[in-house]
Amino acid sequence: MRPNQDRTCWTRIGLPLAALLTAVLALTMTASSAQAQKLTVLHDFTGGRDGANPAAGLTVDGSGNFYGTTEYGGAGYGTVFKLSQSKSGWVLTPLYSFAGEPDGANPVARVVFGPDHTLYGTTEYGGSNGCTSGCGTVFNLKPLPSACKTSLCPWIETILRRFTTEAYPQSEVTFDSQGNLFGTTYYGGYIGFGGGGSCNPCGDVFELMPSSGGWTEKGVYRFTGYQYGVDGAYPVGGVTFGKDGNLYGTNTNYGYCGFGTVFQLTQSGSNWTETLLHHFCGGTDGARPASSMIMDDAGNMYGGTPGAYPGYGSQRGSAFMMAPSSGGWNYSVIYTFAEYGGGPAGSLVMDKAGNLYGTTITGGNPGCGSYGCGTIFKLSPSNGSWNYTELYDFTGGPDGGNPYSNLIIDASGNFYGTASVGGQSGKGVVFEFTP
Repeated sequence: MRPNQDRTCWTRIGLPLAALLTAVLALTMTASSAQAQKLTVLHDFTGGRDGANPAAGLTVDGSGNFYGTTEYGGAGYGTVFKLSQSKSGWVLTPLYSFAGEPDGANPVARVVFGPDHTLYGTTEYGGSNGCTSGCGTVFNLKPLPSACKTSLCPWIETILRRFTTEAYPQSEVTFDSQGNLFGTTYYGGYIGFGGGGSCNPCGDVFELMPSSGGWTEKGVYRFTGYQYGVDGAYPVGGVTFGKDGNLYGTNTNYGYCGFGTVFQLTQSGSNWTETLLHHFCGGTDGARPASSMIMDDAGNMYGGTPGAYPGYGSQRGSAFMMAPSSGGWNYSVIYTFAEYGGGPAGSLVMDKAGNLYGTTITGGNPGCGSYGCGTIFKLSPSNGSWNYTELYDFTGGPDGGNPYSNLIIDASGNFYGTASVGGQSGKGVVFEFTP
């Protein structure tokens, strides 16, 4: 059964999406004309074949086409889609509609391109029936081997892994230089011991290795919460390879203060050893990190925390930096967001000038349950500190609301992402934002 832990990333680890939908559909506000000039809706999800309620951002190919997922819609269990620009505008093509067990169900992470230039991703549910609604999957999608002659040509899906002892992957996947795939499961990796601990299982990092035309799974690390020392638990974001070859990621829970950790995994032979780099304490440093970190050319890492959803805690979100120092890492807060739960749930993105951009699920325009409908923000380095600029406030109306999305920057400085609710049908949107 799905775990009933203290969850703070809302549709993924917190309030059901229906609560946000109810709040957004009750709104009558529309975007101001000034904001309408900056944000353009490229697609309104209808809840039909095109999907509904994207809970992750986009991936772009070399031709400028966007790829993404919706948590719901399609056959009822979510979709993978492609968005392409034509002379008449943007056209959304459904690539795959999940069918539920034994197929995948409800993807809440974005898809990424693997070394073979095909799409890889995870679904939170579906797959094995060892859990309520299934324990989740890792999947691959590739186009048909011959040219499609109709408008309805679903891509070919291959399930790489149906989870059983691990469960509920919510992260995107990443690849190493050998083509091995890495990701996290939120609630999995049974440690095999009894005893009165904090969580068992607490989530894990897994590896899938190509093998004889298939894939072989290997457990990388199993989190223990408080059970066997002060460890993290319940990872939502994926892992990132550092310049040193180590894996870096975050947990949403436990650690010294109970609000999550930043961790490093170092490989020695066939084993991986964990080092905890930071324990979130729910103050100015933030709480409940829920996305993958990014790395700049100097090897610094950047991430965000959403904090606690209003009514479910008093912890604020943050943006943070991890800087390498004398063989270790220094943690510093870039910005602490004013609203409870007002930090980013999606990964940050950096432009060529070193500015950081992201979205927040709440904050900004009052509405969507009075906590705000979410924002697009910018953080600019300045004389050793960072300046915060709120670039756009979502209204929850035609422009969308409550974005969990990462942002993608094009060569002209435009941004692209998704909002999980709002739009003409209340099912979310894909947007373009021009600052």
